Amino acid sequence: MDINILKDMFPVLLKGSLITLELTLISVVVGSLIGMVTAILKLSKNKLMGTVAGFYTWLFRGTPMLLQLWFFYFGLPFVGIKFTAFQAAIIGLSLNSGAYMAEIIRGGILSVDKGQFEACKSLGFTYFDTMKRVVLPQTFKIIIPSVGNEFITMLKDTSLVATITMVEVMRSAQLLYASSFRPLEAFFIAGCLYLLMTTIFTTAFSYYEKRLSVY
Repeated sequence: MDINILKDMFPVLLKGSLITLELTLISVVVGSLIGMVTAILKLSKNKLMGTVAGFYTWLFRGTPMLLQLWFFYFGLPFVGIKFTAFQAAIIGLSLNSGAYMAEIIRGGILSVDKGQFEACKSLGFTYFDTMKRVVLPQTFKIIIPSVGNEFITMLKDTSLVATITMVEVMRSAQLLYASSFRPLEAFFIAGCLYLLMTTIFTTAFSYYEKRLSVY
């Protein structure tokens, strides 16, 4: 590997890594909100809402993320709905993350002692008040490790948006390779940046998990 080429490529790939982080943060945050609502609906007594929520998780967990991204970016324009690459990436990643987060949150809710539901019911709490005030705060503590895994997975899966012309780390590496014919340097830096980002966030989630376990 040529050190000078590595130095020239690094700023370009670093810029691409910022896009990767932006995509990951937005999609996981939006996905968490979607997942929270979906999990609550799946556990509610409303069969219609539960069926809709179940269909959503079945659809997005059962099809490849690449197919979902292509559907939003390449497929929908044929019916008059057009998104930019960034919009299609956010929509596809967020909906995919939401489906997995829904199951993570649902599992966390089910792990809370059922006696607390009964106690809230005896106090006159509604289902949503019980979730908001009692169950969800405990659920968040339980699901931190799983959320951390979902975040790291999403961080790596953002590489798929390169296929819809979104210029993040992987796309930047591909463009540098195409222009310089130096694949080793381009993909080496990209790999190092992915490892750096996953290491930082894995450490952060581990620290946060230990902090919560103290309390």
